[in-house]
Amino acid sequence: MKEIKPNSLHAWLLAARPKTLTGAIIPVLIGSSLAFADGGFEIALALLCVLFACGMQIAANFINDLYDYLKGSDREDRLGPERACAQGWITPRAMRWGIGSTLVFSCLMGCAILHECWEQLPHGGWELILLGVLCVVFAFLYTTILSYRGWGDLLVLIFFGFISVGGTYYVQTHILTTDVWIASLICGLVIDTLLVVNNYRDREQDALSGKQTLIVRFGEPFGRYLYLGLGVVATLLCLWFVYSGKMNPFAFIGAPCIYLYLHILTWRKMVTIRSGKKLNSILGETSRNMLFFGLLLTIVLVG
Repeated sequence: MKEIKPNSLHAWLLAARPKTLTGAIIPVLIGSSLAFADGGFEIALALLCVLFACGMQIAANFINDLYDYLKGSDREDRLGPERACAQGWITPRAMRWGIGSTLVFSCLMGCAILHECWEQLPHGGWELILLGVLCVVFAFLYTTILSYRGWGDLLVLIFFGFISVGGTYYVQTHILTTDVWIASLICGLVIDTLLVVNNYRDREQDALSGKQTLIVRFGEPFGRYLYLGLGVVATLLCLWFVYSGKMNPFAFIGAPCIYLYLHILTWRKMVTIRSGKKLNSILGETSRNMLFFGLLLTIVLVG
């Protein structure tokens, strides 16, 4: 990689970790597609939800970057994403400004969402304010404390599943349905595959640094089959939409099953590689599979 100038635009783009934004966008796509299917889609609110989600994801990435640097857990042989502070690309002072700026941006997007739908919400919008506060608080707690204690997977299910999908649907339709709860669980499971492969790759270094992920606690075979199982369960749960009439059986074969096929192919590569920097390619494939899943399910639901 060519030399990165400190605090340059290139440095900030690397620190934002654009590939992780797939996990922020997919829940909004799925929540909005359900809103469209139920006749409540609002494009302005959907776009604001995308901006809020991406802002929060970037802020969490910045917080994680700074925390790892201050904690002293970065090492030259670390296999994970490049850490901008540790590499000297962004100064800690600048990173603090970056965290503050992205959080302010996300809060402004949240206020815009409230402005658009305040009068129609059954509880006057206070429930969205609470969710927004929780998102900000857990952006700090997840990337600093909770992910080091093995709570990462559960929080992905909650924030990238139920809160993201459910919140997106709720601000557009002002209700929640069984379809939304099922879609939220499916989305959380699919996005958790990215965290699992990240923790699978970093399991040895995490064990040395005291980061007690589920894979560190239960071992490599557990992580291997957890990754596979998440994709299988998410695909099977899509049968709910066949039952509810939002997806015909042929669409199920043409959408979730395609994702499952790609997921299994990636899993086979992962267990063949097993360890080392080559697992970075599995992160890329997993992100690609997630995006395919989100797009295919969106197309089926709006069709």
